[in-house]
Amino acid sequence: MPGDFDPRDSADPRDHDSLDIYERRWLEDPQDPDGRDRDVERDRESRNHDPRDPFLEGLELPRGVERELVQDDREHLYELNREDSLTLATIGAFRVVAERDLEAVHDRDANPHDDSLQHLRDEGLIRFVAINEDERAAVLTADGRDLLQANRRERDRGDQQQEFHAGVSHPRELQHDSALFEAYLAVEERLRDQGAEIERVVLEVDLRREYQEWLQEHNKGNPASDGRPDRDPREIEAWARDHDLPCIDDHVRFPDFRIEYERDGQDRHEDVEVMSEHYRGAYAATKTQAGFTCYFGGSGRGGGGGSGAPFDPRVAEDFL
Repeated sequence: MPGDFDPRDSADPRDHDSLDIYERRWLEDPQDPDGRDRDVERDRESRNHDPRDPFLEGLELPRGVERELVQDDREHLYELNREDSLTLATIGAFRVVAERDLEAVHDRDANPHDDSLQHLRDEGLIRFVAINEDERAAVLTADGRDLLQANRRERDRGDQQQEFHAGVSHPRELQHDSALFEAYLAVEERLRDQGAEIERVVLEVDLRREYQEWLQEHNKGNPASDGRPDRDPREIEAWARDHDLPCIDDHVRFPDFRIEYERDGQDRHEDVEVMSEHYRGAYAATKTQAGFTCYFGGSGRGGGGGSGAPFDPRVAEDFL
């Protein structure tokens, strides 16, 4: 973690929603007589909880231990069980997920001998890419994404659906991007302890796409357009405000991902930024000024320390 930066520095202790994931525990009263009862209830719920469940919502995919046949729009058949379905949807939601994080949430109680990742690879639904010399991550193939899209429930095909992504978007950002799911697990646990129900995750690329479509709205279908957006700073600031995103120096700032959830009957969201040792000075300050929840990974991929010599992940895709 950078020595000159603490994401809690900008948090107002009176504003509970601004506190980062490590400060929540300080708000609990150890003398609260109901606290122990709540802990027991949370422990009971945790035994039946899987943090990947939100990504499976809206999909007509197997939920059982035994594998079943699933078909895509081209009538290709695949065999999946609940663990396969959860893994496939989770990888699609985050685009790239470190193998070690997928193994950490694997439901061993359902089938302790089930190697879901290897099975999905054999089915041609995922592939592996190298994060560094020692670690790899999983991404969807085009077939994997097509299978998820083909099995959406009709009522879940609207604008608020969970987006799924295939392939690698930015090879040079693999180390950072593979830490997003790790950050999600930490934030999801804290939100769940507060009674939240996670609905979906929205990646930065999806937020930016919506912004770019709005910027170019006046140019669409206009043969006289030169392709440059014609939005003025006041319009940009208004768009950012409507989407609850910060606008700093006339530029909209986007988090690595947004968690949308429901709590106390209200729709809410939390914006999360994964920080690394490279986030220093003005760049790090901008992230905290934006009001994002800043997460420092503990494995060396997304923060903390290093993990060996510099390594270009593009040279060793799909290694075993």
